[in-house]
Amino acid sequence: MSNIIVRRAQVSDLEDLATLFDGYRQFYEQASDLSAAREFLRLRFARDESVIFIAHDGWRAVGFTQLYPSFSSVSMGPIFVLNDLFVAPEARKKGIGRLLLEAAAAHAKATGAIRLTLTTATTNTTAQVLYESTGWKRDTKFFTYNLALK
Repeated sequence: MSNIIVRRAQVSDLEDLATLFDGYRQFYEQASDLSAAREFLRLRFARDESVIFIAHDGWRAVGFTQLYPSFSSVSMGPIFVLNDLFVAPEARKKGIGRLLLEAAAAHAKATGAIRLTLTTATTNTTAQVLYESTGWKRDTKFFTYNLALK
């Protein structure tokens, strides 16, 4: 029986998180760069710029989610952008993604956020099913636009 534990990550989790984060980036067709992944996450901790939850199955780190604080001007309240959610391929179908989403929602509620928001690839139907099964609603009123600066 799996013993899944989800908790807020600390800087001492950096090595496990960097490996998972590198896997997440590869899922989105980026080249592996463990050193850059480690540095990116180290800076998030050092600058207190995100909230990260990590999932363990026994002693092994198997997933994470990363939240970035933001605000809604229209609603005049704090929100969190759930920017990253990843479960290692060999650990999928155990409910880990659901547990990470629940931890993110509990944190957001506890800190007074009015909502969580996320974006996922249109082709990532597995994630879409998970999100919708946990109460997330697909936005039909807004389009997402990006302006590349680099």
